[in-house]
Amino acid sequence: MAHASKLASDDVNLRKRASLTFQIGSYHYSLVADAGRSVYSVSDGKQSMSFEPLWAMGAGHMGQTYVYEQSGDYYESHVSYYTAVESLDVTTGHDRGLPPNLKNAAGRRMYAPETRLCFGCHTTASATSNKFDPANLYQGVTCEACHGPGADHVAAEESGMADARSLAFNPNHLSRADAVDFCGACHRTTGDVLNSNWVEIGVMNVRFQPYRLQLSRCWEKGDSRLTCTSCHDPHQPLRHSAAEYDAACLKCHVASLGAKATADHPGKGCSKSTNNCVTCHMPRYELPGAHSTFTDHWIRVVLANEAYPN
Repeated sequence: MAHASKLASDDVNLRKRASLTFQIGSYHYSLVADAGRSVYSVSDGKQSMSFEPLWAMGAGHMGQTYVYEQSGDYYESHVSYYTAVESLDVTTGHDRGLPPNLKNAAGRRMYAPETRLCFGCHTTASATSNKFDPANLYQGVTCEACHGPGADHVAAEESGMADARSLAFNPNHLSRADAVDFCGACHRTTGDVLNSNWVEIGVMNVRFQPYRLQLSRCWEKGDSRLTCTSCHDPHQPLRHSAAEYDAACLKCHVASLGAKATADHPGKGCSKSTNNCVTCHMPRYELPGAHSTFTDHWIRVVLANEAYPN
C-alpha cells in the first residue's frame, strides 16, 4: 500500500520505461521519460497537447494511471500503463471509443469530490476539513491512513508508556461490518456499489472486493471471523500464491469430507480437495481491456461454465 502513488518525478518505473506510444484512430499518444521528468502527449495529426504528469497512481503490479494538472483542475490520463503487456492502453473505466476532441483524448477531468476521494485512497493526509489539500500529503498509504494521527502514539512509545497503543486507532477492534466498510472506503462498500448502480456493470464489479465478500454465504450466516483481515495482513505485501490462503479457509471449514462440524469449524469439508481452495471457490476473472485478472471475493461453489454472477 505504501506504493499506491508516487510523484511522477520520483517514480523509478517511469524512468525505466523511457518511451511508450499508443494509437486510437487518429490520436497518437506518447509517454516519454528521462531523469526526473516525464512528458505525456497526445496529437491528432494537426494539433497536440503535452503535460508533465504530477502523479503516477498504482504500485505498478497491474499498471499505473497518470494524473496531471491544467488551470487548477486535475485530470486522469485517458491511457494507462499495463504491466502484463508492457504498454499503454485505454484507462480502465474510460470509454474505449474514439474521443470527440483532443482535450477529451488527453484525459478526463476529475471534479473536486472525485479528486479528494482519489487522493484520499492513494495518498495520506491529502484532505483538510474534508477538502482536498495537497500541500502536506504523503506519497502512498502510510500508517496514519488507517491508524489516524500518530504523534501522540509515537511520543508515548518513546516515553515508555505502558498503554501507548491505545493512542492509535486500531481497525481490528471494529465490528465485522464496520471493518469491511473501513476497507471498503477505498475498495468500495456494498453501499457504494448499490448507490452507483455498479451491480449492473457485470464482471467489472469484481474489483470491489468488500461488496463481493458480503454476498458470500458465510457472511450472510453472520460468522464474525469473515472480514478482509481474515485472509489479508495489511502490514505485509499481498500474497499471490493460492496455497497460502488454505490455512485461512481451514480455520472455519473442517479439513476433510465427512469430518464432524464444530462451533469453531462449522463449514463442511470440500469433496474435491483441501489444497488451493481459492482456485475453485474464489475464481479469477479477466477484465475486458484491462490486461489483468481479479479474484472474485464472493466465496461460493462455482458451477462449471457458470456465467459471472452479479
